[in-house]
Amino acid sequence: MKSNTRGFTLLEILLAILIFSIVITTIFGSFNAVFSSADALHKGTTLYEMGKNCLARMTADLREIYVIRSPLYTKPGFDSPPGPYRVFGDSGYTVDGTFSRMRFASFAHLPFGENREEGIAEIIYYVALTREGEAVLRRADSLFPYERFKDNRLEELGSDPILCEGVKSLALTYFDDEGTEYEYWNSESEEFDYATPRAVKIALEIGSPDDDLSSLSFETMIAFRTFRDKLE
Repeated sequence: MKSNTRGFTLLEILLAILIFSIVITTIFGSFNAVFSSADALHKGTTLYEMGKNCLARMTADLREIYVIRSPLYTKPGFDSPPGPYRVFGDSGYTVDGTFSRMRFASFAHLPFGENREEGIAEIIYYVALTREGEAVLRRADSLFPYERFKDNRLEELGSDPILCEGVKSLALTYFDDEGTEYEYWNSESEEFDYATPRAVKIALEIGSPDDDLSSLSFETMIAFRTFRDKLE
């Protein structure tokens, strides 16, 4: 008896392979999209948590600011050294741009290691570059005698703890008793009548240096619980 069955032709096999390739490509494309979205979501969450924790630490430091008030405070003389409890803010410079920096005294000292001593600390915020060229926000914290910030010059150390990585911008704005805004401050200066600011606004942007879409911006304002009024 003759059989009517026959095998697949070459054209049918090639067509089946083509259809199978299209299905596999579609499946793998879907998986890549899912994993890419999950990776982007994870990076975004990490950035958000880092920025939130950074502002929380800065808020805690600034709310515990230490200020000498009148009549205990006296104006500095012409040759007087900078006051140890002064509030000073200006801009620091890196190859990546200009970032605000700030120096003040605070009860929010964080002891590390075996030294558990407490006291009023000199706290400095400044942006510096790592060896890889990444801009990071560092927090210097040292007890008296203060040696890190003299004559408005900062000794930067790579050992200072990093508050935030991937810093794209940091802007600190200071407010006086009338609500006037300043991009800098010096409580030992006649320009500010030897007063300390009433509040400071922090604007921070972080993200990947080569990806503008992943950047996150944070902003908060802290009103100081302790301040010194202008001297007559």
